[in-house]
Amino acid sequence: MSGMYFEEFEVGARYKHQPGRTVTETDNLLFTTMSMNPQPLHLDIEFAKGSQFGQILVNSLFTLATVVGLSVGDTTLGTTVGNLGFDETRFPNPVFIGDTIYSSTVIVDKRESKSRPDWGIVTFRHEGHNQRDELVCTCVRNGMMIRKSSLPEGGAA
Repeated sequence: MSGMYFEEFEVGARYKHQPGRTVTETDNLLFTTMSMNPQPLHLDIEFAKGSQFGQILVNSLFTLATVVGLSVGDTTLGTTVGNLGFDETRFPNPVFIGDTIYSSTVIVDKRESKSRPDWGIVTFRHEGHNQRDELVCTCVRNGMMIRKSSLPEGGAA
C-alpha cells in the first residue's frame, strides 16, 4: 500500500496530489441523486440558468469528497483505521461541470492515541483548487492512523 503510517507523517509537510479530477455532469447528477439532495441548483439546468451562477452548480459534498479522495493514494491508502471528523469545511468558490479539481494536503498535527496504543491521530488540512487556481474547498480532517511499530514483523496492515 502507498499510504503512510503514523510515524511517517511530519507536521508541516505538504503533499500535492496528482492527478486532478475533471467533474462531469454524470458525476454531479449521480452524487446528488444518490445522496437524496433535491436541490434544483444541482439538477435542473433551466432553474440553474436563472440563478446567480447561470449554470448547474456542482454539489459541494461531491467537491469535498473529491478533494479528500484525491489525497488518499499519497497519505492514507491501506494505513488508516478511519476518519474521526471533519472541521472548518469551507467552499469559497463554486465548482461547475467541466472544472478540474486539484488537491493538496498539509499535516497540521499528530499525536499518539491515548486509548489505542497501536494507532495515532493525524490532523490533515486539505485544499482543493480548480484549473484557474481558485480555492474551491478547504477542510481539516482528523484521521486515526496505524502505527508501523504495531505491525507484526515483516507484516502489513
